[in-house]
Amino acid sequence: MERTPLKFAAVRTRLADRLPVYYGWVILAVASVPSFGSRPVMAVATLSVFVVPMTETFGWSRGQFSGAVSLGALFGLIVSPVAGRLIDRYGSAVLLSASAAVVGLSAIGLSLTAPIWSFYLLYVPGRAVFSSPLELGTSTAVSNWFIRRRPMALALMGIIQGIGLTIFPLIAQVLINGWGWRTAWLALGIFTISTGIIPVLLLMARRPEDMGLEPDPEKNKPANSKNFLRIGDGQSMAAQEFTEFHYTVRQALRTKAFWILALFSAFGFIVQAGVSLHQVPHYIGQGVPTHLAALTASTFAFGQVPGGIFWSMLARRVTLRVLLCIAGACMSIGAIGTGFSSSLSIGIPMGFLLGVGVGGIQLLLRLTWADYYGRLHLGSIRGLTLPAQIGGQALGPLIAGFMFDFTGGYKTPFTVFGIIVATAAVMVLAATPPGSPPHAGDIQEISVDTSQN
Repeated sequence: MERTPLKFAAVRTRLADRLPVYYGWVILAVASVPSFGSRPVMAVATLSVFVVPMTETFGWSRGQFSGAVSLGALFGLIVSPVAGRLIDRYGSAVLLSASAAVVGLSAIGLSLTAPIWSFYLLYVPGRAVFSSPLELGTSTAVSNWFIRRRPMALALMGIIQGIGLTIFPLIAQVLINGWGWRTAWLALGIFTISTGIIPVLLLMARRPEDMGLEPDPEKNKPANSKNFLRIGDGQSMAAQEFTEFHYTVRQALRTKAFWILALFSAFGFIVQAGVSLHQVPHYIGQGVPTHLAALTASTFAFGQVPGGIFWSMLARRVTLRVLLCIAGACMSIGAIGTGFSSSLSIGIPMGFLLGVGVGGIQLLLRLTWADYYGRLHLGSIRGLTLPAQIGGQALGPLIAGFMFDFTGGYKTPFTVFGIIVATAAVMVLAATPPGSPPHAGDIQEISVDTSQN
């Protein structure tokens, strides 16, 4: 059972009884708060607008600056297995609230940074919780409350996150231009602390079963309905029952799909982090004014918004691994196109395409893990797979930063990134759904109406 203060549980129960809608939508709204206001603060898209002013202030190299992202990701990698187990056992509320506090305090501290070691000391904790608890806590919370409408729910959360990622670089750039980068960090930190703690702690619940509710209930389903959702591979729509398989961690580790998806995640997020951190400096180096170069980061982030809608509409109709392949191809074109572009006329559409692809792998990977392996041990399973994603996010900025220091430009690292993610796109086609676990003791059959998706 979920371990949270009884008074909070009582508030949630009373609210669920009075609401005319499923309480899962409250969970989605609450999970979207840190997705919108906490994660973007430590995202590389936001950090990208700080690269030039901070490195020029202190004389740091791009590689030195990028190293903080990589080290933060490394700490996130260490934390993620523990975070996953805690989420499965206790729910996401306390972990998400604590993570928002860490992000806010880190940002406030960054407004006071001076030597390089203080930048690392302050940024690394915020980046670590960005990489692990904030990702695991939000996506697992939503996946635990939705099954039929999981693509739509995850897409909505991703859209809200994408809006945050779109506006935060612009807000940060405005603050930097008007009051300096120190004030920008201070403002971001205060906003995070003021919005990211109380709502989550008060309203978040682990699973619907903990509140005596059904997962993702279906209203007004016709008795003769024949709609079927075949989880994971999106191929069959003509039977009556949905079967949810609940894998243990040990069972998941024995499947081929687990390792392919983990490797795809690593390759994909090498590119996501490497390009998004360095795209603004790339265009500044090409002579684009600073305030206009920041638009590329926002365009990249905004691409995830319509991208989330697009991928979610296809997720119950097209095989998930095929969609992951297409998303990877979009990222490949976007990365290579960014490296070869020197103006916003090409940079904006390439950034948008990259964002659509990144939005795709973020949504589709969250969906695939939940669909393939079930809800009961989802946090623990994702806690073991997230190091692959975090490792990719650690390597990408570092590779791009040091390749820039060596070559004097970003064409080479961005081209390499495009080849990496194109390889991953082909590889993921082999990640077929694992089906029933060897000892399938936990199986749920749930009638669904796919017309509502």
